[in-house]
Amino acid sequence: MTDDKSHANEGKISIQKPSLDKDLHKLSKLEDATRNASLHLGSSGIAFLFLALAGIIAATLLPNQPHSLIIIIAAIIGGYMALNIGANDVANNVGPAVGSKALTMFGALIIAAVFESAGALLAGGDVVKTIAKGIIDPSLVKDSQTFIWAMMAALLSSALWVNLATYLRAPVSTTHSVVGGVMGGGIAAVGFNAVNWSTMSAIAASWVISPFLGGLIAAIILAFIKTFIIYREDKIKAARFWLPILISLMAGVFSAYLMTKGLKKIWRPSSNEIMIYSSLIFIAVYLIMLPTIKKQSENMANRNQSLRTLFHFPLICSAALLSFAHGANDVANAVGPLAAILHAVQFENISATVRIPSWVMLIGAVGISLGLLLYGPHLIKMVGEQITKMNPMRAFSVALAAAITVIIASAFGLPVSSTHIAVGAVFGVGFFREYYTAKSKRRKKFIKKNPKTTKSETEFNIVKKEIQRRKLVRRSHFMVIVTAWIVTVPAAAVLSATIFFILNTFARY
Repeated sequence: MTDDKSHANEGKISIQKPSLDKDLHKLSKLEDATRNASLHLGSSGIAFLFLALAGIIAATLLPNQPHSLIIIIAAIIGGYMALNIGANDVANNVGPAVGSKALTMFGALIIAAVFESAGALLAGGDVVKTIAKGIIDPSLVKDSQTFIWAMMAALLSSALWVNLATYLRAPVSTTHSVVGGVMGGGIAAVGFNAVNWSTMSAIAASWVISPFLGGLIAAIILAFIKTFIIYREDKIKAARFWLPILISLMAGVFSAYLMTKGLKKIWRPSSNEIMIYSSLIFIAVYLIMLPTIKKQSENMANRNQSLRTLFHFPLICSAALLSFAHGANDVANAVGPLAAILHAVQFENISATVRIPSWVMLIGAVGISLGLLLYGPHLIKMVGEQITKMNPMRAFSVALAAAITVIIASAFGLPVSSTHIAVGAVFGVGFFREYYTAKSKRRKKFIKKNPKTTKSETEFNIVKKEIQRRKLVRRSHFMVIVTAWIVTVPAAAVLSATIFFILNTFARY
């Protein structure tokens, strides 16, 4: 009898989770939450210290300026905008490389921070259109105080909006945020007639054109790689032929991209010069990569994992070059309105263009890099891992498509967003994968013929209902990001107009 009871008790004990395990599990969760909270507090502390230093730098370098408090506040807001650009916008440059495992998160953060800073300080434009690419006409603003409040409202509203988007993990265009802020401040200060609506129409068109074009080009590149390299009998032989050409094409396109968009302060080549130098770089890189790829691929197994290894180095280079070009171009989003405020306070003159002082550029460069290091990983994971699964071939398609799209848009004078292009390219890769998985006859034929070199046919032959259930692009992320894109300009404009009315009503200097 006793034995029966003991056996029953043993049975009861075996199906219950001991309270000690529950307590340990709770403690583990508590430790994780505490660690995350302490990291957040540490990041916030460093960010606040940077903003305080930005204000101190402004006060120290301009000690006897009239209305110095306005300059200090503007410097702090400019630093805040730079932090948000680093936290949100830079993810597009390194996200695909991280998602494909070509770069670790730490390596991506370091590379992006270094090259973003280098691009901002070495090649960042020293003359900026303070009215955000001609959005409003400064001659219609009645006095310098009104202009200062409008620029202050534009800077603060765009920073707040990008901050909110980062919190929601939605990569948005900081350029469009600034444009919306300037438009809203200009309308509040002068009226709707202050806005250059033809320029605004072109920007609105870019909301659709840039992500669609980036996605289309990325899908075409990935289709080419799948057709001519991945689904070939001898993958390594195909890679030896095509990969040097693809890498050389990337080198030529990126050199044209940098000459067009990223080196304006250092050098302004003509269209013919850009074409000639890009072609020479293409040839030089091809001659270097042809024997390099041949040597790297020796003794490699005929499988996709081998191909992924061959794509790692060009992905690292593309992340660095994209970061450099981004730093050169987008630092003006952080410090352009700040420079405009500084110019108006110092000279009491409203000008269409102003020169950005070196200390203002430094605040922008350091702020972008610091924002990336402190808050960038969340958006990097979103772009590189959570929209659709990345591997080096897909990440390569995204990077090359982003550079090609910018070149095409520049040739046609379209005001596109690098954020929209890069994220659109990620979407393009994901949606193409959905189509190719379900429809490609070449792929199905290859799988049946080569079951050992790919995943099993059972894994790949997913019925239509299963494909519908397991989308390769996460629709929830897609809807959040597209919605954020659509509302960026109007949201920043409304917020800017509200801030302007508050400043104009309650603030005087």
